[in-house]
Amino acid sequence: MEITRLVLPGPSPTARDAALLCASLARLYDAGATAVVCDAAAVTMPDLGAVDLLARLRLTARDRPFRVTGAGPALRALLHLVGLVELLGEAEEGEPAGGVQEGVEPDDLAV
Repeated sequence: MEITRLVLPGPSPTARDAALLCASLARLYDAGATAVVCDAAAVTMPDLGAVDLLARLRLTARDRPFRVTGAGPALRALLHLVGLVELLGEAEEGEPAGGVQEGVEPDDLAV
């Protein structure tokens, strides 16, 4: 699988950056990218705008492979706080890792 890299601007992406990056991501997938890694190393002063940008990128990617790398401690903490830690390829506490399906026991009650 070929991985394409998308780089976030720093130190804190703006709403204008979000629109441009979402359009760029859509073009990458339309051009045949099979997986995109979003490099967040330059985001050194993250705020909720950065979190919003990453959430919008995830929505743009839909069900296609998309992951964030290079996130510093502050961005990682924000993503944990808002429940978007799966973007980092990590599972939330008490949740299975992304791509892992929980087993079902025969005596489990159907809901």
